[in-house]
Amino acid sequence: MAYDKFNILKSSAVPLSIENVDTDQIIPARFLKATERVGFGDNLFRDWRYNPDNTPKPDFVLNNPTYSGKILVGGKNFGSGSSREHAAWAVYDYGFRAVVSSFFADIFKNNCLNIGVLPVQVSPEFLDKIFKAIAANPKTELEINLPAQTITLTTTGEQESFDISSYKKENMMNGFDDIDYLQNIKSEIQEFATQLPL
Repeated sequence: MAYDKFNILKSSAVPLSIENVDTDQIIPARFLKATERVGFGDNLFRDWRYNPDNTPKPDFVLNNPTYSGKILVGGKNFGSGSSREHAAWAVYDYGFRAVVSSFFADIFKNNCLNIGVLPVQVSPEFLDKIFKAIAANPKTELEINLPAQTITLTTTGEQESFDISSYKKENMMNGFDDIDYLQNIKSEIQEFATQLPL
């Protein structure tokens, strides 16, 4: 399933300064029945966003119109817990194209990379600066440059680099998942196959 190409993203951000956000909080287990990647955004952080009677909780950041953007800034150890890929689907389907944290659970990080959400890991110090900048001005923008592998706090120009595998980087810049990548090099695979001994 192809997704949006990712090159340079400049956007305001939504701050979720909570540590150890696990995948059951990102998308509760009762919403995992669907097998397609659409519709999960409605239930992103469902139990934090809504009361039992389905009314929005006004104190939760996603229900606060002050904050908006395509970047979610989370606390340390974001995406821990079970390996459900639906958590990454929910983040993408809601409209986020990047998540920034000082540490990601490995499986969640890879699930994000597989479906077009860029996990940007920064130092705890830089994460703190981002949270403080957004608190001072909710319209603060971050610029995430995937080709250069940098994230910049535009208000101050402060910048950090982040790591990503060359394979996942190429896929994200082309909007490919793993199957799209193989289809893209189909002719090369076929050519290689012709050279194999019978």
